[in-house]
Amino acid sequence: MEQTDPSPRPPRTAQDRTRRSRSIKLFVRDIVIIFVAAIIISVGIKTFLIRSFYIPSSSMTNTLQVNDRIIVNQLVPDVVPLQRGDVVVFRDPGGWLPPQQETEVNPVVGAIDWFLTTIGLSASDSNDHLIKRVVGLPGDTVTCCNPVGQMEVNGAPLDEPYLNLPEGVSKVSGDDFSQVVPEGSLWVMGDNRYSSKDSRYNTETPSGGFVPIDNLVGRAFVITWPSAHWSWIDNYPDTFRGVGVEPD
Repeated sequence: MEQTDPSPRPPRTAQDRTRRSRSIKLFVRDIVIIFVAAIIISVGIKTFLIRSFYIPSSSMTNTLQVNDRIIVNQLVPDVVPLQRGDVVVFRDPGGWLPPQQETEVNPVVGAIDWFLTTIGLSASDSNDHLIKRVVGLPGDTVTCCNPVGQMEVNGAPLDEPYLNLPEGVSKVSGDDFSQVVPEGSLWVMGDNRYSSKDSRYNTETPSGGFVPIDNLVGRAFVITWPSAHWSWIDNYPDTFRGVGVEPD
């Protein structure tokens, strides 16, 4: 025998439909608020705390490979002290990078990249920045090379395990130099010493080869992509131990 529902559902009233419509609107509103809040938080983090960049050149191999993605701590140097050995991202002081040619970008791709850059997940301006290792702080005397091919800071020779040198080469720079780092500036060099246009080769630029500390974006501290390259970026404190008293 066919059974019937002893308590059939009553037809929806106008009040039920209004209540359901209001619930849907509240749900959509909450989703929008969460989405906007996430963007605001992401922008705040990118503006004040950390930021993503990709590596466009080989000047920092083998520490960093071309197209690696890195995270930069933007609290350095304003909150966290800057140290010799730090790998830093900085804006071009002027004349370090060749003029950039503008390329046409698909509007959809451009919009996506702009959004990802805004929330800190992309870095469309990586080609406008440079990344090098800090070798000299303000007041340091940076010299190369001593009789065994090492670089010296304030007369102390450096053992630099992070360097990528050509096979059979022990001299850490192809060109000799001696520079005193002025106040408010840094002397920076690439780990791939024979393929890095760093402070050594920008002495004819407006900054004289030095990087104004005001141009720093921050310190790179981790490689995030590709996953096979994931690692912390060391600043090798033992290399620079004993080179002199830290400047005030």
